[in-house]
Amino acid sequence: MQKHTENAIFTELIAIAKNATCARSKCGSIVVATNGEVIGRGYNSPPGEHEGQRRCGNEKSEYNIKVTDKTCCVHAEQRALFDALRNGTGKIAGSTLFFLRCTAENEPMHAGSPYCTICSKMALDLGVAYFALWHEGGWAYYDTKTYNTLSYEYEG
Repeated sequence: MQKHTENAIFTELIAIAKNATCARSKCGSIVVATNGEVIGRGYNSPPGEHEGQRRCGNEKSEYNIKVTDKTCCVHAEQRALFDALRNGTGKIAGSTLFFLRCTAENEPMHAGSPYCTICSKMALDLGVAYFALWHEGGWAYYDTKTYNTLSYEYEG
């Protein structure tokens, strides 16, 4: 991917993450088709913004061990993939899913290691080719199979 395209994606992701309503984290994601077209955008927030679903204030230890996702929010990556599906472009296969996390002050921050098996399984099943995570030194690209494997191995 060309540098100017990465810069434009970086700037748009910060703007998207500003929309996040999660009390724990502000994240943004974009799905980019193989032709460079942005086909999906998403940020993290409760499903449908239903207040009864908001649990951002709960401690993760409060949940039953069977609850695998201890956040109340739909992940930014999920929303971006849903958006791409709704747009009906048929261009998800081979695409790249970009992810950026921001501070409460909307400053980009290190995304961390691959850890979300919910998003990695979904992306893998839809045919996304790469995950791109923002790190302080720039973008780190993972093929989706490797990202999924690393997510299952995460111990953080």
